This record gives sequence, structure tokens and C-alpha cells, in this order.
Amino acid sequence: MNENQTTANSSNETFQEQYTTFLKSKAFVSPATGFEPRKITKPLFQFQKDIVDWAVRRGRAALFEGCGLGKTIQELEWGTQIFEHTKGMGLLVAPLSVSIQIKSESIKFGYTARLVSCQEECKPGINITNFEKLHKFDGSKFTFVIIDESSILKSFNGETRTLIIDMFSGCAFKLAATATPAPNDYMELANHAEFLGIMRRPEMLATFFVHDGGETSKWRLKGHARHDFWRWICSWAVNIRKPSDLGYKDDGFDLPPLDIKEIIVDSENKLDGYLFELPASSMDERRKARKASTGARILEAVELCNVLHREDQIMVWCDLNYESEIASKWIDGCVEVSGHHDDDYRADALSGFIAGHNRVMVSKPSIFGFGMNLQHCHIVIYCGLSDSWERFYQSLRRFWRFGQREPVTAYLIISNQEQAVLQNIKRKERDVDLMMAETARFMSDISSKKIHGAVQETDKYIPKESIKIPLWLTTQK
Repeated sequence: MNENQTTANSSNETFQEQYTTFLKSKAFVSPATGFEPRKITKPLFQFQKDIVDWAVRRGRAALFEGCGLGKTIQELEWGTQIFEHTKGMGLLVAPLSVSIQIKSESIKFGYTARLVSCQEECKPGINITNFEKLHKFDGSKFTFVIIDESSILKSFNGETRTLIIDMFSGCAFKLAATATPAPNDYMELANHAEFLGIMRRPEMLATFFVHDGGETSKWRLKGHARHDFWRWICSWAVNIRKPSDLGYKDDGFDLPPLDIKEIIVDSENKLDGYLFELPASSMDERRKARKASTGARILEAVELCNVLHREDQIMVWCDLNYESEIASKWIDGCVEVSGHHDDDYRADALSGFIAGHNRVMVSKPSIFGFGMNLQHCHIVIYCGLSDSWERFYQSLRRFWRFGQREPVTAYLIISNQEQAVLQNIKRKERDVDLMMAETARFMSDISSKKIHGAVQETDKYIPKESIKIPLWLTTQK
């Protein structure tokens, strides 16, 4: 064999290896990067154990699980296993109130974790902090990271979203957990994939989506790519609302009855240029309609708290400071928690509410509406609604969740001009149901040994023709 032939064969082999690597990179199933998990000894349900086993094998995964399915204990178990395998330092990031509760849960279930406020306080193992303090940490120092309530990644250009993705880009092991991964926006799934290091957002869009008409900011899932898209999602994410979605029994995971009562109050606001009251359509019109109905809505909330449910514990949700301030002055036995209160005050108020010392809590969904376990209370009042389905769903699920022993009653108090907001919430609810139905078909085979992505699963490619490189391309001068 002459020198030119040897060079050609060597180059041909190199090209084939590169082409094989290229094909693997285009596979619609994300390969695992983790390791074989150890036996779980903590009191997890079987479906929780199997999900943790899968997540450890994956190395980088997302837990899209309904409220009350035990994401916290799964996060703690996953983090503990990563630490025992690597002996490295990990960071668990959560909303402020949730981070305090996660620390309590770690003690309850026998896990070692510590609350920290800056990098200097971190040690090997699980360190817990909140999103507000994230800028005080160096992401390159951590072997693993856990993002609780990872729906915060939904904002494409959000400062926190960008900080999280960039800060932990070099982290070997990553876990994201939320009950609301993408209620009406596929881009949030793209942000999760980018955070986990699975696929960049532009690549996901180019692979599975097309521009919707002439609006380049709107994307539509390709019809022929629907199956591959959800198969790809399910290779790195578990998406369930109850154990039976994965073939397990729902024993102990049955939701109590939910009674949603809509209370429509009259608004004295008339839109400019119109003789009669019309439904508010634009955001500006909705803000004006909401402000004009403040007194009527708060009177309804006060009557519910002080008369109809005067013996019950109640949570009153207000989105605006002036609503919260006025309501708290008129409701008997209540405590208000707003944005200007410090961490210690919030913790004391929450503890008092859980213990029953404070009969009524008045606060915002942005403060206590995500991740908290408040199933000791079963009466919820919304003193108005925003267009955010996620905010409504998450805040309602603090009470209507697995473990709640009483039927839950939720009062939605809105003005007659704001009914478009309620219809928008209901539409987004239907979108979520559709997404869950699609993903459930691909997640039904989960077990401790068999789940999409648990092993190095890739799309099969069977070449029928060998690659031949022209001699003139490989001949060296």
C-alpha cells in the first residue's frame, strides 16, 4: 500500500468518525450523562424513587410534577446522591419562603442541607439559598445545582433567567423542578433545555418549529415534528400530574373536591367615548377597571372573612399593594405580608398562619404563591385576578393539593368589566391540559430501569452506503 492510499484510508476513517458524531448530535433523544444510583433508604414513594433513579442516571434532568407529588424530597435525595458520588459542592436555589421550608423538610426527612446567604458560607454537600441572593455566589465553584420553581426560566430576556443559565453553564449535574413548565409558551421548555445544557434555544426552534405567519416572535410546532418533539422533551424531563400518569397507583394522591365560586361586582368605570359599561379589552382598560372596582371587591372579601367564614382560616390573595393594605385593615384577625416586609417578619407571619395563631393571611402570590405547603387551610379568596395562569394555578395549589383533607373553596372576585381576564385564564388551562395529554403518552413506561433517556438511548441510524472520499481531497502535496 503506497503512502497516498494510506493517507486516504486514514482520512476516510477520520471523516466517518466525525460524521458519526455529527449524526449522534442530531438525535432526537438526549443521552444520559449521570451514573448508576445507589439504593434509596429514605421514605420515598415508589414512583418518587424511580424518578430519582432516572434523574441520577440522566445527570441533567427536569421534574415537571404536579403540586404535592414530593418534588422537595426528590431534590434532596438527588442532591445527596450527587454529593456522595462526587464529594462536590451543590447549590439549591428557590424562592425566599420556599428555601426556608426546604430547610425544614431536610431536617424532617433526615437530609443534610444548610441555609446560606453567600459563597463564603457554602460547604461540600447541599447549600440552600434564594433567587434574590444568587448574585452573591460563584457558579463555577459548584459541582451540581438544583433550581426549585424553575418556571422562573420562562422569561426569555429576563435578567434572572440569563444569570442562571450563564452562571451554571459549566456545572456537571443539573436539576430543574416546577409544577408549571410551560402553560402556554414552548419557549419556557427551550429555556429549561438550555439551562440543562441539552440544546440551545435557537437550535430547538430551528429543529421543531416554524415562524407563525409574518410574526417572527411567534413560533408554531411543525405538524410532522410533534411526535419527535415530545419524545425529545421526555428524554430529559418527567412530566406528570399524578402517579397513575406513569402507571402507578394513586393511593394517597387523590385531590379533594374543588369549588370555584365566581363573584362579579359592578364597576363604576366607563370606557372613554362610550355611554355604557363595556368589557375591558386592552391592558390599560383592565387596569382602570380593576382600580375602579377596588372598593366593591374588598367589601366582598371582608364580608366573606368576617361573616360567612369567620371561624375558618383564610388566605386572601391581592396582586396590588393598595388592595392588600386596605383589605388588611378591615378583616378581623388577619396579618398582612407585602413586599416591603423583611425576611424575619415574613417567616414569623407564615409560622403564625400555619400554627393557627393568625386566622387570615393577606398577601401576594409573588410572595407565598409558589412552592409552599399550606394545606392546613381550605378557604382561598382572590381579590381580583391577573392574566397569569401560572400565578393563579400555583397560588391555588398551595391549598388544593395532595395531602389536603378538606374540600377547597376558592372565591374569584372580579368586576363585570374584567371577565375577559377570567376567560383568558380558562383558555390557558385548556392549553395545559393539551400539553399534559401529549406528554403523558410518552412518559407512561417509566420505571427504575426503563425510561426514555435513563440509558444512552439514541435514535437508530442504519447507513446503507459507505462513504467514499475522492483521492484528490486526501492527497497531501
